Amino acid sequence: MGKLLHFCLFLAIYLAALLSNGLIITTIAWDHHLHTSMYFFLLNLSFLDLAAISTTVPKSMDNSLRDTRDISYAGCVAQVFLFAFFMAAEYFLLTTMSYDRYVAICRPLHYETLLGSRVCLHLAAAAWATGVLYALLYTANTFSLPLCQGNSLDQFFCEVPQILKLSCSPSYLREIWVIVIAFSLVFVCFVLIVLSYVQIFSAVLRIPSQQGCHKVFATCLPHLAVVSLFISTGSIAYLKPSSISSPSLDLVVSVLYSVVPPAVNPLIYSLRNQELKASLKFVQQD
Repeated sequence: MGKLLHFCLFLAIYLAALLSNGLIITTIAWDHHLHTSMYFFLLNLSFLDLAAISTTVPKSMDNSLRDTRDISYAGCVAQVFLFAFFMAAEYFLLTTMSYDRYVAICRPLHYETLLGSRVCLHLAAAAWATGVLYALLYTANTFSLPLCQGNSLDQFFCEVPQILKLSCSPSYLREIWVIVIAFSLVFVCFVLIVLSYVQIFSAVLRIPSQQGCHKVFATCLPHLAVVSLFISTGSIAYLKPSSISSPSLDLVVSVLYSVVPPAVNPLIYSLRNQELKASLKFVQQD
């Protein structure tokens, strides 16, 4: 019964992520009015969300149906690499999106110069490339450890903290090294996001028009909500003390940061974005 419930829950979340992100990708590609830098980055974010959730959830559902936790060593390596790649690229992309909002609101006259189509392509490519480099480092560091404490992970996918528990050698130094690198990248991006929003909210306070303020908040608050969800759930998963760790708690936290955001992000972006909502209605009618 528990395995069937697990399968049905993950299937519902996965279908919701496929439908919502697929609608956003289709809408942005179909409506030429949405061919701007903000929606170009949102298109990339939806692709990354779909890719991230597809890395872990289908295999977990398949294992639930077969009542097993089996995954090959090569499959586990691929899963760690791909998940780290997509999540890192998504975080760098969210940082780029905060810069896009800063330029649009604080320097609107220079928007086309600072964020033309070529610049947007370069920024998106940089986010994807940085994600690849980080994932290579992260995966190579993890699987360079000898693993001899069995081959069973108390998790629904190959999560690095769980893999490190299987190591024969003291892994805390390597784990700290990975965490320091990850934290440094997260911190730099977080500072850039905060600086962007400090400038944005300072500019908003000087806007006399209430309608103008509403439009700014409609485009900025969804992005801020997605960033907050991404950082908070990931931080809880990787920085929580081992003293409070338990299989059930680890499972809940892992679902919160790896499965829920890809399904929720499109909803957050579409709720307050009138342009996107209007285009979604036209796509659904067609």
